Amino acid sequence: MYNPAKAAHIIAYLALKHEKRAISMLKAVKLVYIADRESIRQHAYPMLDEQRASLPHGPVNSMTYDLIKGRVQDPEWSRILKEMTHAQVPVIHVQDGVTVDDLDELSDAEIEILDVISERFKHKDRWDMVAWTHNPKNVPEWRDPGPSSSKIDIEEIFKAVGYDDPSKHVDFMTERQHIDSLFKRLEMTVSG
Repeated sequence: MYNPAKAAHIIAYLALKHEKRAISMLKAVKLVYIADRESIRQHAYPMLDEQRASLPHGPVNSMTYDLIKGRVQDPEWSRILKEMTHAQVPVIHVQDGVTVDDLDELSDAEIEILDVISERFKHKDRWDMVAWTHNPKNVPEWRDPGPSSSKIDIEEIFKAVGYDDPSKHVDFMTERQHIDSLFKRLEMTVSG
């Protein structure tokens, strides 16, 4: 089940790594995809449960992209983040008063990945990120969709990050997501 609050916390964490508590929207989209992909590589499980797609500027996590673009609204998103434009570049800022301690959707393992990704790409601008994700040595599952988009199957990502039997890992991930969903429903029933 997709968790928009967690997506907001991931982007806020990445933005807090920048001096101005802000990150360009395009760079944020790329870093979310790369971090999610790294989570799959390290733990055989993504940070975000959502569809991924190839777009002209590279791969994206689809629901998170829709949130960033303002196509979908979420109260936690607007509590944590605000969108602005600086020098004609759309930028995501962390709301005043929000600190890392407020980002409780993130596990320690996810924070470790975000720290490594943030450090690795800290000197790259949004167009450097697009170029990096277009390189088939870095992201072989992205294919230029022309002016539209095309789905990136999760099995392609498992294969690209080095898993020999991607379907086995996708089956395990699907079972785990189902169990997580059951626990969330149980929590809501007990607390409601």
